[in-house]
Amino acid sequence: MRGGYILKLDKKLSFVIPCYYSEKTISLVVDDIFEAFPKEDYQYEIILVNDGSKDNTFSVIKGLADKFPQVIAVNLAKNFGQDAALMAGYTYATGEYIISLDDDCQNPPAEAHKLIAKIEEGYDAVFGKYHTKQHSAFKNWGSRLNDKMATMLLKKPKDLTLCSYFIMNSFVKDEMLRYDSAFPYIWGLILRTTDHITNVFIDHKKREVGTTTFTLGKLILLWLNGFTSFSVKPLRIASFFGGFFAFLGFLLTIIMVVRQFICPEPIIGWTSLMCALLIVSGLNMLMLGLLGEYIGRIFISQNKSPQFVVRQLYRQESPEENK
Repeated sequence: MRGGYILKLDKKLSFVIPCYYSEKTISLVVDDIFEAFPKEDYQYEIILVNDGSKDNTFSVIKGLADKFPQVIAVNLAKNFGQDAALMAGYTYATGEYIISLDDDCQNPPAEAHKLIAKIEEGYDAVFGKYHTKQHSAFKNWGSRLNDKMATMLLKKPKDLTLCSYFIMNSFVKDEMLRYDSAFPYIWGLILRTTDHITNVFIDHKKREVGTTTFTLGKLILLWLNGFTSFSVKPLRIASFFGGFFAFLGFLLTIIMVVRQFICPEPIIGWTSLMCALLIVSGLNMLMLGLLGEYIGRIFISQNKSPQFVVRQLYRQESPEENK
């Protein structure tokens, strides 16, 4: 190892990259992987998963698979989301170490050497921790909320930072693939599998091509997957609020009855009463919706809804190992 770089590795690597409207960037990412990991010194495969992009993304990654035997092109039948796309890629990963990174050129593949060096110390998974994040303000805000959610609901250590650029060993990958629910949540799956996880500082590049596809809808879906698939704490919180308001209502009823006996007067204050009713009714509906989300996901899982559907898998018929 020199300067944080593993000069030669006897373990096979699997790079798994979910691709969504990345026709202009994914070739650059693959080129950077080849530059950072010369085939003379490393054995690896690059699994590119098109997550229902409507542009030419799959044509580009299919062309890369035609050109390079290390590249495997996976085309999903529709947009299943980043976590499902990663699970699809893991299905075809054969490496001893699996590296996940984004398709937008913001995760320098050369930084994977730092992840490899750290996991070689005996960890099951290593997450990158950016020196300085170069995401948009909205995405940074969403990342912070996700981190808080994982700490509160998934028992993530407070000193651990989760990131989309990470490495894990095949043991963790195999355990994750045992999860067959239609709602995968990658961070939750890793956290429930092992606690031998750490961080290593890595660089993060500014986005130079295109714009982020991270939206509020995707953020909410990510939260729901984390809330309902790996924790019952939201239900416990709902139960607490239900019990609290029931106790408060019972207490107010006693106070009103006692007051009527002591000082009989017409009951006034309908405005405040209606406000209280609206607040409590709104909370009830919110809690019922949360409970319905849990039940609905159980129903969908019982129906064996797939995490993803592969329309096409493409690789060279007799790929040579990059030795």
